[in-house]
Amino acid sequence: QVQLMESGGGLVQAGGSLRLSCAASGSIRSINAMGWYRQAPGKQRELVAAVTGRGMTNYADSVKGRFTLSRDNAKNTVYLQMNSLKPEDTADYYCNADITVYRTGHYLTDDYWGQGTQVTVSS
Repeated sequence: QVQLMESGGGLVQAGGSLRLSCAASGSIRSINAMGWYRQAPGKQRELVAAVTGRGMTNYADSVKGRFTLSRDNAKNTVYLQMNSLKPEDTADYYCNADITVYRTGHYLTDDYWGQGTQVTVSS
């Protein structure tokens, strides 16, 4: 089974920084894409940043220039460095990965989610 282990959330003042980490583990054949989504109270879950297997990174317009997504392929881990945090960044942040596993003689690709980590930015 594949698991996504998140860490790094917390409470920070506006203008501060946090770094989120997400490590994938299990019988992984390849990670095709990996990144972070967030969901604020009363709002839909939205993409924050994601990186493809070839290293192409997408960011939400609201975080461009403030957030940086990086990936350590050897560790199956992505990091989200969040700088200049704003109160509107407050949300539950979820790691997401599109992963291929080899199971019972087949390659199976599926979408996996972490349990979420809370980020609160006070004004």
